[in-house]
Amino acid sequence: MESELSNSAKRVQGFLSAMGFSFDVKELPGSTRTAQEAADSIGCAVAQIAKSLIFREKKTDRPVLVIASGSNRVDLKKIQKLMGLKIEKADGNFVKGRVGYAIGGVPPVGHDEPLETLLDRDLKKYETIWAAAGTPFAVF
Repeated sequence: MESELSNSAKRVQGFLSAMGFSFDVKELPGSTRTAQEAADSIGCAVAQIAKSLIFREKKTDRPVLVIASGSNRVDLKKIQKLMGLKIEKADGNFVKGRVGYAIGGVPPVGHDEPLETLLDRDLKKYETIWAAAGTPFAVF
């Protein structure tokens, strides 16, 4: 399947395979740019979408990854209070330049640099979750 994938999706598939995971990246005809679009394209609940959101830590200028259930909103004030991080939304240039993927296709793995990562506990409720795989049409 990997030979049919776009370069960014191949990169995610390569990372997953190298780490010993048997997940298959799939490129879909419908958009997966938003959690709702992904759920519609896959045929699952929005809550089963693991959305990977990149923020910028203000003090250190480092990227921070928040993996949240598609049905949840990220509360920056809560994160700042609990984690002591001063984070703000990252723009597209920051995300692409530091993480290696464009907004709308950021996967939870295979980034250009190690990322501090926060994971939404609500994702544990589901036997199957879906995540972006490098493009706005690729998932695993």
